[in-house]
Amino acid sequence: MNQLPLDHPSRQLRLFTCLVLMVLVLGACASTPVPPNDALIAARDAIVTAEQAGARQHAGSELDEARDQLMKAEQAVSNEDMVTAERHAERARVSAELASAQSESSRALAINREMERGAEALTEEMRRTGEQK
Repeated sequence: MNQLPLDHPSRQLRLFTCLVLMVLVLGACASTPVPPNDALIAARDAIVTAEQAGARQHAGSELDEARDQLMKAEQAVSNEDMVTAERHAERARVSAELASAQSESSRALAINREMERGAEALTEEMRRTGEQK
């Protein structure tokens, strides 16, 4: 077989073309956006936790905000805008966690009010019992 010397212009052109193609292929691989799966999973889990904590009743607007942000994150993933997707997923998680916290706080306040009423009833009963003696 007849090979061209390394310094031949035709061979140099082929080598240069191969090098450029390799750089382009590697660049395309490196720039393929990766979906923020961990952030999306965390957001979904936080929404489920908030729902189980009764957020629909006690923190409905925060729960709706979390769902809206998750929907925006999923839309950004389908548009291959992974930076925006991750940002929306994080906002969804934070909103869901806020909804959970507000729900727990509302339940704790309700329990506290119930305990206060029970204590007042006991105090009143003790007062009446003391007056009867």
